[in-house]
Amino acid sequence: MDSGFYAACAGLRAQSQALEVSAHNLANVNTSGFRGQQTTFQSLLAVASPTVPTVLNLATNNFGVLEGSHLDRTAGNLEHTGNPLDLGIEGAGFFVIQTAGGTRYTRNGNFRVASGGELVTVAGDPVLGDQGGAIRVPAGAISVSADGTLSVNGAAAGRIRLVEFAPGARLTSESGTLVAAPDGSAQPATQTAIQQGTLESSNVNAIQSVMTLIGVQRHAEMLQRALSLFDSEFNRIAASELPRV
Repeated sequence: MDSGFYAACAGLRAQSQALEVSAHNLANVNTSGFRGQQTTFQSLLAVASPTVPTVLNLATNNFGVLEGSHLDRTAGNLEHTGNPLDLGIEGAGFFVIQTAGGTRYTRNGNFRVASGGELVTVAGDPVLGDQGGAIRVPAGAISVSADGTLSVNGAAAGRIRLVEFAPGARLTSESGTLVAAPDGSAQPATQTAIQQGTLESSNVNAIQSVMTLIGVQRHAEMLQRALSLFDSEFNRIAASELPRV
């Protein structure tokens, strides 16, 4: 009975964490450049090392816990906006952003020109060029080519840096649409192109996310009922069986 109680408790904790991830995905279904998170679970065998593993031990002490979440790299749709500083990405690449916490990456190309002339994100963080620094944008008509070259009135003002990551690179979602990556994992983009006047939509499927949220919620409620049953049984044993000992 103890094992059942702990298994239900571990499962409820894992489903509660998964519920937070699902809710976060659903909340950003309309956020440009947002990449959803996918949860992964693992099996945790809660048996002390001196214990001889048996079929019963393996069955009753094998708990399901949340292993973590990983970034869904599926591309969203490119939606036309007509704004010359809205830049959508075709391919697997990311823009490089300089934040207070260090270098970060994003698919959200909703940029603007700051009062000082730098190309920045909506949050005011500089967009980095291929020379490593922020891109300064003079006044005039702005055009951005597929390779990221930014021109003003026909004269090149800089080139937006684009990077790609290997399929196994551990990308971590942060606030908004920013992504952190291990040092040295970013490589110059070779299979990426920019479309000016577009923004990439969130890659979260609203219907699928709602179904996932409902499923996780029902699973969590079922485990919560199991915990209540175990608690009632413990109370019954304490009240009726222990006095006989």
